[in-house]
Amino acid sequence: MVVVAIDASGNDIARTDVTVQRYDGSMDRTIAVFGASRSLEGDPHFEEAVLCGQLLARAGFTVATGGYAGTMEAVSHGARLAGGHVIGVTAPDVFPGRIGANEHVAEERKAKSIVERMGLLIEEADGAIALWGSLGTATELLVAWNIAFVAPFSGGTRMPIVAVGEPWISIVPNLEESLGTDTGIVTVTDSVSKAVQYMATALG
Repeated sequence: MVVVAIDASGNDIARTDVTVQRYDGSMDRTIAVFGASRSLEGDPHFEEAVLCGQLLARAGFTVATGGYAGTMEAVSHGARLAGGHVIGVTAPDVFPGRIGANEHVAEERKAKSIVERMGLLIEEADGAIALWGSLGTATELLVAWNIAFVAPFSGGTRMPIVAVGEPWISIVPNLEESLGTDTGIVTVTDSVSKAVQYMATALG
């Protein structure tokens, strides 16, 4: 299909021929997306996040983010533009300076702490995608990684996790080697289209 990338102002900025398999279901599986709160409209990371939200919604997924600005808002906007359902998991007591979820969130879920927020975001998701980010994004990725790692201990299934671009392309293999953990739990790729395709295939 041809995906029209739309920026945060609704402008058509690029057209990309992307083949994304739609998984067998419609809006009944949720993908959590992690990313930087400081990403700004117009920068490549922000526009990549808009495209990620669009592709996820068009593939039939509900999208869940931390609900605030930056990458979270960009992903939410992209998903909403494509007709998707958007969940925002916020933490008002932790971030009193942030006034509610961004305008693209259809369903806000409020957590009492940062730990509870990560739990709500990750444990209710069927898969997770990490976009460009810093410490908070890295923490969310590591928590999702550990949840997937221990899932088989209790007979569970590991959820698919994809980390897109740098710094994850460098960090994930380094952590696998340094910590001696199972390889392949986190898939790294260089584009959001490949990440969404992986999710659609893994959850199909």
